[in-house]
Amino acid sequence: MPLNTVLDCGSSCRRSLFQDKWGESMERRNQNILIGLIGLVIVVAVFSSFGLALFTAPTPTITLPTAVPSETPGIGDIAQGEGTRVEITPATVQSTIEALSRIGSYSRTVTTSLEGAINTAQVWVDGGWTRSDLSLSSGVIVHTLVGDGTVWRWYGNDPTVITWAEEEGAVDIESQRIPTYEDVLALEPSSITSAGYGERDGYLCINVEVDVPELGQKERYWVSTENGLLVAAETEVDGAVVWAMTTTVPEIPIPSNASFSLPDGTSLHQVGGQ
Repeated sequence: MPLNTVLDCGSSCRRSLFQDKWGESMERRNQNILIGLIGLVIVVAVFSSFGLALFTAPTPTITLPTAVPSETPGIGDIAQGEGTRVEITPATVQSTIEALSRIGSYSRTVTTSLEGAINTAQVWVDGGWTRSDLSLSSGVIVHTLVGDGTVWRWYGNDPTVITWAEEEGAVDIESQRIPTYEDVLALEPSSITSAGYGERDGYLCINVEVDVPELGQKERYWVSTENGLLVAAETEVDGAVVWAMTTTVPEIPIPSNASFSLPDGTSLHQVGGQ
């Protein structure tokens, strides 16, 4: 066979081999591109379904339970519908708290801390009456009874009782400016900077934060969705908590031997009575 024929055959074979390899390379490349596009579509779909939640804060919601009727309903007792879903926002938080069922007969311990001074109050509430025995850090016990529009107060074992009409001024039942359920409802709506729903001290609570620029402070409140009571509060100044309130789990209903009597033995209210 002539040499040039051999050479020509070799060149042709090499071109054929090169073309085959090039075709295989292009086929693999096209497959890789196709696989990449499929993967990109999957990633985009997954991100659209779940990923956006990482960058968008959801509006807190709760489902209010059905209220249990009480023989002695307290202020703000409003029955909730079964499974009512409520969005907690600064605009809706007060109306949501107002709709909670608030127990009308209970006892609990309330503790406050103000600049290192810790005070503890035993509180009894029943049928629209409230009694508080506040133990000050100085050792003095302040007794307060409120009911039927009147306030009675005495100190320690001193039988002298001071009394005045409730409407003549705000009654700080446990002293040391402990806020109440009504205080949260009375907040100026425009001052509420945030609101949400979560756990606090073992309670599922609606929380509210209020900005008080004229005092340079923030106030926070936690209201239990289970019993409608204010269970915690705090005041922050320059990033530091300077005042705080916490409570124990309430005893429901109030103990039958709870006393609503004055030092001279006069009973102002019978537990379970109207």
